[in-house]
Amino acid sequence: MATPHNQAERGQIAESILLPGDPLRARFIAEHFLEEAQCFNQVRNMLGYTGFYKGKRISVMGTGMGCPSIGIYSHELIHEYGVKNLIRVGSCGSIQEPVKVGDLIMAMGACTDGNYAHQYGLPGTYSATASYELLARAVKEAGDRKFPYEVGNVLSSDLFYTETPEWKQWARMGLLSIEMESYALYCNASRAGVRALGIFTVSDSIVTGEALSAAERQTGFTSMMEVALETAAAFTD
Repeated sequence: MATPHNQAERGQIAESILLPGDPLRARFIAEHFLEEAQCFNQVRNMLGYTGFYKGKRISVMGTGMGCPSIGIYSHELIHEYGVKNLIRVGSCGSIQEPVKVGDLIMAMGACTDGNYAHQYGLPGTYSATASYELLARAVKEAGDRKFPYEVGNVLSSDLFYTETPEWKQWARMGLLSIEMESYALYCNASRAGVRALGIFTVSDSIVTGEALSAAERQTGFTSMMEVALETAAAFTD
């Protein structure tokens, strides 16, 4: 049973999955953290793998950039493949000076400048929030390892390059950082009654201009990966 975007057969994808935007990061996680990892998808080079982490069967798959892309992949994972726990692992840009490059961010909620929730015909503005169960476990895992982290609201923006410094307005509302996917993930998960969480490594600061290199973004986020894998394993039989 394949979809237009995923060649996996039913049963090849675990109920818990990590979702990096970059498919090469998915391969890195599979090669460095999973045992007996098998590739289940190569369509559009959006690599996906299933293996074992400390005896628990877990998958990892790239999603691409932006709400439309993760909206497609997460919808199919939930509705066609029965995934129950979806943890986005990605990079983000800090918009608060105290939030430093290298810190972890757990996205309790996601705002957006896009229109993903329009499809639901709601009579107002939808507040997209993470699964409390996944969030609480991720916070515990990061705390136990003494990783620097923040918990709060993020912006899932449709814009990477902008004409105006809109991030300052979002920063005044207390948002921690900007990324591009969590709002759609949280919407899809909430609509389907499954769990979702976004965990990020701060790759750059829009406030100070500090930034990690492309190579560091691809392979250097091991603290985030460890927290996500431990969290996924806790919800996997």
